[in-house]
Amino acid sequence: MADVLPYRPRTGEIPTDPGVYRFRDADGRVLYVGKAKNLRQRLSNYFAPLRTLHERTRRMVTTAASVEWTVVPTDIDSLQLEYMWIKEFDPPFNVRYKDDKSYPFMAVTLGDEAPRVIVTRNRKIPGARYFGPYPKVWAVHETIDLMIKAFPIRTCSDASYKRAMQTGRPCFPGQIGKCGGPCSMTVTIEEHRAMVNDFVAFMAGGDERFTRELRRRMLDASAAMDYEAAAKYRDKLGAIDAVLGKSALVLPSDEDADLFGIAEDELAASVQHFVVRGGRVRAVRATMIEKELDISGAELVDQVLQRAYGDAPDIPRRILVPVLPEDAAALEEWLRERRGRKVEIAVAQRGQRADLMRTATVNAQQALIRHKTRRTSDYVARTQALTDLQEAIGMDEAPLRIECFDISHLGGTNVVASMVVFEDGLPRKDQYRSFNIAETTDDTDSMYQVLRRRLAYLDRPDADADADSAGDAARSEQVDGALADPTTGISAVAEALAAGVSDEVVETPARKKPRFAYRPQLLLVDGGQPQVEAAARALRDAGHPEIAVCGIAKRLEEVWLPADDFPVILPRTSEALYLLQRLRDEAHRFAITHQRKRRRNDITTVLAEVPGLGASRIKVLLKHFGSVTALRGAAPEQIEEVPGIGPVLARNIHTHLVSR
Repeated sequence: MADVLPYRPRTGEIPTDPGVYRFRDADGRVLYVGKAKNLRQRLSNYFAPLRTLHERTRRMVTTAASVEWTVVPTDIDSLQLEYMWIKEFDPPFNVRYKDDKSYPFMAVTLGDEAPRVIVTRNRKIPGARYFGPYPKVWAVHETIDLMIKAFPIRTCSDASYKRAMQTGRPCFPGQIGKCGGPCSMTVTIEEHRAMVNDFVAFMAGGDERFTRELRRRMLDASAAMDYEAAAKYRDKLGAIDAVLGKSALVLPSDEDADLFGIAEDELAASVQHFVVRGGRVRAVRATMIEKELDISGAELVDQVLQRAYGDAPDIPRRILVPVLPEDAAALEEWLRERRGRKVEIAVAQRGQRADLMRTATVNAQQALIRHKTRRTSDYVARTQALTDLQEAIGMDEAPLRIECFDISHLGGTNVVASMVVFEDGLPRKDQYRSFNIAETTDDTDSMYQVLRRRLAYLDRPDADADADSAGDAARSEQVDGALADPTTGISAVAEALAAGVSDEVVETPARKKPRFAYRPQLLLVDGGQPQVEAAARALRDAGHPEIAVCGIAKRLEEVWLPADDFPVILPRTSEALYLLQRLRDEAHRFAITHQRKRRRNDITTVLAEVPGLGASRIKVLLKHFGSVTALRGAAPEQIEEVPGIGPVLARNIHTHLVSR
């Protein structure tokens, strides 16, 4: 492949003005649309040497056959043109949005003579005002039932309304008190329109105004001894309180904002859009984004905001995001033109806004995990993943048992490794293992040590025949975080000193479970070519070259095989890639968990060496200072401030930590 693209324009031909560019393939299809403050500077990035480009960017520019651009006067114009072209051409390499589901909305048909409130999934009703989306249909109906007690507006169908107005007889919902429109023969069209306006204003965030007004009217009616009217106001006030009780006050009561929590990985992102009106979360919308090109978090936020507000009728005064996009000022101006008033884009950094952002981010992280695991939880998808993986790495049979290994350390200390097991595409947590690595030179050496130790169990004569009893024996002989050898009875503490590795059974219930009993068809390592070569060397030295091995490199999601100079690139939507990513992420999580546990144990051990310092005081000290590092930097007078720590003990703690 040539390192220079044949359609690359000369640098001097590209203007330095703001504008929008389009990459097209040989058939003229638009592949990607982007905007830039400086077209020359931005396009030069795409025409850098191909070997330096991100894999997905390289795939886009090599698929394209031409590039064209349009110069515009301002950054705002480029933003508007980019949005219009993305909507028109639907380019495959721009981020792809996929809602988790079709959400129901509450709609008020303001374009009708007598507007009604309905539940709908249709976002194209002329003149309608929408509220939501709601997670469940019943939640919308429940809200409407409560709201029409305070604002009795029309709920009947158009046919019922027309028939009632022609005959002069109330519609059926009006007869049973479920419709308060003019068709119920209780209000005029003008009076009903006023109630509709109040309904819309309340749903848009005017909580306090209506609550104060109803309470004033109730007290005035009570003072005038008009108890029947006071009772009606009381019931309306109760209905409003019931609606407000459905959503907690998360921001100041006068706050109208939209908040976006985002979680992402190399290939996808999850967005949680919290709609806050009157300080309360009125709606939540979840969106999954498929990322075809490698984009930064700021660029992703830019795309999310364009998508959210391109056709939105309701734009709040403040938009809260995890990171500011590069062209935040242009976005604010674009949104101001659409809203007609000022719009602020800000990062939630502290207080209630930061708390709500954390909540939205946690929800986004969980949604991303569900998105990644949904495919592997389905039998057909799992079967397809194993078949695709078999073909991609050239195996004779599908890898029904896959073991994934990851190395984790903290600045070269506390080196640990994890082994997670997937069988038939599903995790077997009872067979997870973690390893402590006493001495190592680098990650490849650590990987070699761990695999040699794991593979040694395959050659033991009783590994399969007596796996259960061996596992029990091993657990019963566990000494100092290492396991005794179940076949020789030699303490694993001595073996660990010789091998530099110790095994530790974790996440294993008390009942009998096999320990390293089954032969894997595939070993997966977290890393690129160096880690894969180390794993292949361990397989050869252990006498098990029949076991397949591959690695997945996180930066480009490449799959590396031994002795191959180039990686295997799996399609972005490949079931096999999702399975490998899940294995890699699970191994990483498990390794980090074990490392943190070791660090906590190390901290406790260091402090336990101080005379007079027991477990309770250690817990209080760590809670007060947060870490041993902070405790080590504290003066004896500061340590003495901790409850239960006297002057002598404080000096002993300080002396002990400083001397280490």
